Amino acid sequence: MSASRTARERVRAELTEEITGLARRQLATEGAAGLSLRAVAREMGMASSAIYRYFASRDDLLTALIIDGYNAVGEAVERADAALPRDDHRGRWLAVCRAVRDWAVTHPHEYALLYGSPVPGYQAPEDTIGPALRDTAVYVRIVADAHAAGTLRPHEPGPVPANLEADLARARTTIGADLPDEVIVRALTVWAALFGTVSFEVFGQFDNVIGERAAYFDHTMGVLASFAGFPAEG
Repeated sequence: MSASRTARERVRAELTEEITGLARRQLATEGAAGLSLRAVAREMGMASSAIYRYFASRDDLLTALIIDGYNAVGEAVERADAALPRDDHRGRWLAVCRAVRDWAVTHPHEYALLYGSPVPGYQAPEDTIGPALRDTAVYVRIVADAHAAGTLRPHEPGPVPANLEADLARARTTIGADLPDEVIVRALTVWAALFGTVSFEVFGQFDNVIGERAAYFDHTMGVLASFAGFPAEG
């Protein structure tokens, strides 16, 4: 009986993987809003009623794709960070940025699902929050490590507006790091700029403007690293 259940579970896992794989291909041709369980079932040669045993709705399938995407970005970022010495804070930051870009340009349709326009009618459940924070947790750890080591030197931090206090307090809770206001503001700024730069490349905003994309990206991330307060190399 146990062996039989294991076999069923294995078949279910394989079919689930096939469904999500076909759904990713559908993202490339139809976009997230056009994702259809029935279309996936037809391509698999499966009765449309049968596919609902694996995903109860289109939104459930979208959620699975979103979670897979966030986990893929998180894994790429974690590997990039783990490959460098812990005290090379600037190097770790730059490696993390490159990992995000590399994943995005290799998986543009999945990147669009995660960071592009919201899918009409879809509301992401709480199940997506943990995976969505995986890459952020790595970045926060790098900033916190540099701050704890005394090497983080944000330039001209300036006063943070008083009406941001509640937002910054909430950010501390979310990221789980008790950092000064100016450090959090600059960290959020460069994190947003990272994804803004990647999005411009993935969504074609650099077409006919920037040809040497990798060189431009590396230079920009270096500028952002200095803005965040990571000491210059050398």
